[in-house]
Amino acid sequence: MSLETSVGTGKPYGLQRVCLTLNFPRSSIYAERARAKATVVPIARLKRGPKPKVPDAVLLEAIRVDLASSPFTGEGHRKVWARLRILHDIRASRARVLRLMREHHLLSPHRKPQGEPNLHDGHITTDTPNEMWGTDGVRIQTVDDGMVWIFSAVDHCDGLCTGIHTAKLGDRFAALEPISQGLQSEFGSVAAGIGKGLKLRMDHGSQYTSDDFRDQIKFWGITPSYAFVAEPQTNGVAERFNRTMKEQAIHGRIFLNVEEVRAAALAFKDRYNREWRLEKLGFMSPLEARQASLMKQAA
Repeated sequence: MSLETSVGTGKPYGLQRVCLTLNFPRSSIYAERARAKATVVPIARLKRGPKPKVPDAVLLEAIRVDLASSPFTGEGHRKVWARLRILHDIRASRARVLRLMREHHLLSPHRKPQGEPNLHDGHITTDTPNEMWGTDGVRIQTVDDGMVWIFSAVDHCDGLCTGIHTAKLGDRFAALEPISQGLQSEFGSVAAGIGKGLKLRMDHGSQYTSDDFRDQIKFWGITPSYAFVAEPQTNGVAERFNRTMKEQAIHGRIFLNVEEVRAAALAFKDRYNREWRLEKLGFMSPLEARQASLMKQAA
């Protein structure tokens, strides 16, 4: 009746006027409308366009299976997306994988940006293997032997770990060991001048600025390339490898002695070279990229 139009004014009577005339409370009408509205099931908005070949439920289950089967922890959506395409032939957009992982709390909290933004925009990678290696050392706490050192050498082109060495005493001779391993595996010798044409990126630690270290790499024919002072990002390849190693093989474990740390480092080096997929390599592993480079050179 409130919607009826008055003959005299030509306007609707209105709910307030009708209730006042009939001496009926408007609150009862509003309450009844609210109850009726609560029983209405809203229509879910559907995504426009063609439906994807892989439904969200199937893709989500594949993501969960991939995360559970991965030998690494703390990985982001890009590596999951790449493994789904490469290993399982599941085609889905990266944005869709990110959305599902975010909605179901599958993203690693370690991937959130922290601290000041990195303003360094220099180019430190190379186009071909064995142009430049990066080297650095980290300290690991053990129960019986106290702090021990892990030194590594990593190629700036494909990220291949060419050498890794664990020692109780982190002196200049221990820092030279992964370089020696890399020369043996990549060049077949540690003779004089064997590393001619190779550059070595390192920081200004006492091991790397010592006369023994510099004289030895000069004997091998390696050119030193020191990182900028107070800018560790210029040695970012070795620094990033050390971070990955600590996240995947060191953190969360208790090591009794240097031998346990050595075993963990060697196992990680092998697993990293074979299975760790890098976006800059088109999500190939370092070993796959190295083999592809060798085949290209041989062709």
